[in-house]
Amino acid sequence: MALSMLRSGLLFLCLTAIHTCHGGGQNCMDKHQVVGVLRQMEKFLKGQEMRFTEGLRIMKSKLAILQNSVSKLPQADQSAAPSVCPSLEAPVHGMKFGSKYFISHEVHFTCSHGYHLVGPGTRVCQENGSWSGVNTICKDVSECSSNPCQNGGTCVEGVNQYKCTCPQSWSGSNCQHQTQTAPPEWSVMNDPAFSRRPRCAKVDRAQHCSCDAGFHMSGTSDNSICQDVNECEVYRLDQGGKLCVYECVNVPGSYHCSCPRGYKLLPDGRSCEDVDECLTQQHNCSRGTTCINTGGGFQCVSPECPRSHGNISYVKTSPFQCERNPCPMESRSCHLAPKTVSFHYLSLPSNLQTPATLFRMATAAAPGRPGPDSLRFGIVGGNSRGMFVMQRSDRQTGELILVQGLRGPQDISVDVDMSEYSERSFQAKHVAKVHVLVSAYNF
Repeated sequence: MALSMLRSGLLFLCLTAIHTCHGGGQNCMDKHQVVGVLRQMEKFLKGQEMRFTEGLRIMKSKLAILQNSVSKLPQADQSAAPSVCPSLEAPVHGMKFGSKYFISHEVHFTCSHGYHLVGPGTRVCQENGSWSGVNTICKDVSECSSNPCQNGGTCVEGVNQYKCTCPQSWSGSNCQHQTQTAPPEWSVMNDPAFSRRPRCAKVDRAQHCSCDAGFHMSGTSDNSICQDVNECEVYRLDQGGKLCVYECVNVPGSYHCSCPRGYKLLPDGRSCEDVDECLTQQHNCSRGTTCINTGGGFQCVSPECPRSHGNISYVKTSPFQCERNPCPMESRSCHLAPKTVSFHYLSLPSNLQTPATLFRMATAAAPGRPGPDSLRFGIVGGNSRGMFVMQRSDRQTGELILVQGLRGPQDISVDVDMSEYSERSFQAKHVAKVHVLVSAYNF
């Protein structure tokens, strides 16, 4: 298009020049000169047009090659989500720092006091979507790992502490003082099962002997023997706290904790937990009775409704509740009798800290009927002997509170009632028979 415009422009100039000459202008070219100029201009324009056409052909060829190369490039997956690594949890007894799991992000780990890190402290999210390194754990720091006991003393692990059991001729917290004493109370003597021969080796012409963990050196350097350390006695005599919640059992080189019948040992190796025989179907309650779990055992119960007398009779509406049958209009004694009698069983540990709220009573009005505007609570029976008080906690609720410590095993019963009044007129009475089952243990 540019060449066409150039050609039209030059032709216009020539025609203008000829027209001017026809009008009488001076220095005008004759006809042959004009024809010569036009032929030269035509040759010039044809040369420019050929060069322009060739340049355009080359440009189109290069554009085609470029477009073909671009079409062969791999297409990016627009739907792929950013690469991330799976979530990491903090190790047990430790902490995790870092909450982003994208490529190249780091997560750091530390352990609580008394534990040391096993595994990498830092893990990096790698390009393949996995974490560098292995899983990190926090391992309990052995109090005896630094070998604090001197002169052949044996280190006994405790809870965040240690104690040294020393040979007969040594004493002190780290067996650093030489003494002459009788065998210690915590040493198990005269029992072959609790004795071991020491491991001895000569170093620089001197004999050095040592004992396995849980044993201490006894006797002379020429005639020594490794005697068991009674860890249960060590902590009992030093008043350093009980190793076991219930009972400590000494075994050669160590100890273990045991629980009374009806309890199980928890994973910490020292605490006990009640076994719920009712929940685990480990009871022998017959049909028609209900299993009630107690501390260390269970009871099979089948509470009975009050006996009928006069116009007053009851019907059992659930395993633990009785309701009074409708009263004759003229029977005042029937209306004054408890409208409902319920039965409740509470299992408590021995020596529970007091005061302790054990039971609550509340009223509930039927839909569409106004409830009582006043309630009165009281203890009306049982064998509690002043161990409980009944008091109002709010306008519609009363609480049974234990005010004396109870030492088990024993069963205590207490009957509490709730009387409803409307405009100072008696409406109904409800009785709750509470059975408190106190175990022999305080756990």
